[in-house]
Amino acid sequence: MTTNLAGIENLSLQVTQEIRVRASLDTTFKALVDQLGWANEMPDHTPMPMTLEAWPGGRWFRDLGDGNGHFWGTVQAIKRPTLLEISGPLFMSYPVANNVQYRLSEENGVTLIKFCHSGFGLIQEAHKAGVVTGWSHIHEMARQRAEGLLAKSNSVQ
Repeated sequence: MTTNLAGIENLSLQVTQEIRVRASLDTTFKALVDQLGWANEMPDHTPMPMTLEAWPGGRWFRDLGDGNGHFWGTVQAIKRPTLLEISGPLFMSYPVANNVQYRLSEENGVTLIKFCHSGFGLIQEAHKAGVVTGWSHIHEMARQRAEGLLAKSNSVQ
């Protein structure tokens, strides 16, 4: 039997970002939930609508129809409009645990989103390399949505 133990840094992922939004806390929170849900898309703007059940224990998943899809996580904590925390495998289909946290506050007339994605497990290098691009795109679209720069049709509560 051979044991190959990688260092903890090889098993972990940490992404932090701060996003400043020229909109109220309530508007920004709603835009974020919409962007993580029905309005989600890939960085190349290919639609990838998700379902985010925005309540404690709610699921975050991609419904492909006919009973098919991908489970991304569970709402671990929600305190509208200042906190959204999700835990689960996210887009990773292998042994891993992730925690995604959004903390919103007002600062100097804008809403500040403090984002942290922490992951631990057998995280593939391609995911480590691409995760910042994916989150940055989602956050930019949420900012634009909150600031009224994107169409708000099809919005659901």
